Amino acid sequence: MSNDDVQAELARLRAENEALRGRDRRTTSIRVSDKGGVSVYGLGRFPVTLYKEQWVKLLDQADEIRAFIREHDAELKTKA
Repeated sequence: MSNDDVQAELARLRAENEALRGRDRRTTSIRVSDKGGVSVYGLGRFPVTLYKEQWVKLLDQADEIRAFIREHDAELKTKA
């Protein structure tokens, strides 16, 4: 491999690395798990997986959860 080929490959890899670093790491995706649950990826290290009825129950409480977060805002931490 010539020096020019090595330099071109290095430039390509650097550009690819920068593109990967620049991706929005906070994007989420939703999938059906192997056991039939709904998995949300991208919130943390591991997916959040609940069954359909659990998601419905949680989503039905969305207003209460938001109110709780507002009331306890000073106590809660945010992940940077």
